[in-house]
Amino acid sequence: MKPSIAVGADHAGFAYKQEIVAWLEKEGYPTKDFGTYSEVSADYPDFAHPVASAVESGQFTWGILVCGSGNGVAITANKHQGIRAALCWKPELAELARQHNNANILCLPERYIAAEEALACVKKFLNTEFEGGRHQTRVGKISC
Repeated sequence: MKPSIAVGADHAGFAYKQEIVAWLEKEGYPTKDFGTYSEVSADYPDFAHPVASAVESGQFTWGILVCGSGNGVAITANKHQGIRAALCWKPELAELARQHNNANILCLPERYIAAEEALACVKKFLNTEFEGGRHQTRVGKISC
């Protein structure tokens, strides 16, 4: 069974979120879209917190958040103790976020990368395993 994915975005990430959700569903990933549901101005914490809570509680395996810069959703999601949200703009960064940081939420900057690059990041994130080992020791030191 494929991992379940919680997805959210503000208005500045709405277009890519729609494309990502469509791709996830086509590929058979259990997915929940936490909004926003239009390009009307919306506050990113209103979507980042529910996605982060759903991942933190174990209801979903991973999360994907999108906003204009990716920073707002990453900062918000990382306020949750069990979350390791990574801002990525290249597939290589998404790969390292999973391999070395065991990231559980991918954050994407819609205004700064092409849609194809965003989807490549999603694919790399979903298909990369955490390496553990020395990285587990470091990840274990993240929580306060």
